Amino acid sequence: MGLAVDLGVGRGATSLRRAEKAGRRFLNPVPTSVGDWSTIFKVLPLYLNTKEEKVPRRRLGPFVTDVSVYGVAPASGLRVTWMGHSTMLVEIDGVRVLIDPVWDERASPMRWVGPKRFFAAPLRLGELPEIDVVLVSHDHYDHLGESTIRELARLESMRGAAWVTSLGVGEILRRFGVRREQITELDWTESVGVAGGALEITAVPARHFSGRGMFNRFETLWSSFVLKGKGHNVYYGADSGWWEGFAEIGAVYGPFDLTMLEIGAFNELWASIHLGPDGAARVFEAMGGNGVMMPIHWGLFDLALHGWRQPIERFMEVAGERGIKVWSPEPGLPTEVVRGVEVRSDWWVEK
Repeated sequence: MGLAVDLGVGRGATSLRRAEKAGRRFLNPVPTSVGDWSTIFKVLPLYLNTKEEKVPRRRLGPFVTDVSVYGVAPASGLRVTWMGHSTMLVEIDGVRVLIDPVWDERASPMRWVGPKRFFAAPLRLGELPEIDVVLVSHDHYDHLGESTIRELARLESMRGAAWVTSLGVGEILRRFGVRREQITELDWTESVGVAGGALEITAVPARHFSGRGMFNRFETLWSSFVLKGKGHNVYYGADSGWWEGFAEIGAVYGPFDLTMLEIGAFNELWASIHLGPDGAARVFEAMGGNGVMMPIHWGLFDLALHGWRQPIERFMEVAGERGIKVWSPEPGLPTEVVRGVEVRSDWWVEK
């Protein structure tokens, strides 16, 4: 969990503005406690004594993407292929955006230990269609995979891709082989036009943290993003805890056709930095409740104390209670987003 840090002191709880820093560390939009060493001692006995099915007992998949689908543009103008967790290929109004690519076997700094994938990636990196933009929200291992970035940077099909990320993360991308001239770093509320102006990407505040080690936390920025095309508007929430600014994001940048919000890796001990199923439903409603909601950040890695199915099971319950339109396809299946039309896959149900 790291050392306890109270972030965002003195900042407006609902104001959208550029990120501020205290010394080398970025501040959250509202005061946020990100655990301390005592949290580890609280979590350890829970982890050792849990009876939850934290890792699937049965083999999942294989999920296989039919790459020929990418040869035909989506009729709706918006199509998403969910690769698991928070990795997605978004085709929006003629622009292909690869979000938080992690093909790595583990979400970990080490290849031999750490959270391991529940299922293989639905397609190989070399099978990806030509990508216009790679979007990296922050530097955590389950959102930025080193071996994935290194391989992408070597692919000839990626030579023309733009890389968009949060402040400070560009140095990590450069270290992994991405050319400096390809990278654009954004502060909160900053925007960049990509693909000849066909898509505008805006970074907006999130309540989370960063760091690929115990001693460099908060030194790069973390963000959520708005993807605004010629005909569609998408919100990618990345990782965030609840804060009042979600309503303002919806008012300023919405309405959204598709809202992607995290539901997994949740526990009350770190509720300030992750939403969980109930929190995601609350955020969706606060942002206007328009379009459909896609639950992300679940189903691929064991990153918390809950059972691996628990986030989606609980979210489906909450969505039913609140009348939320759910958009949740199976991994690897290119699926069009049609306004008002739900997609509910049951790939995760034990049969």
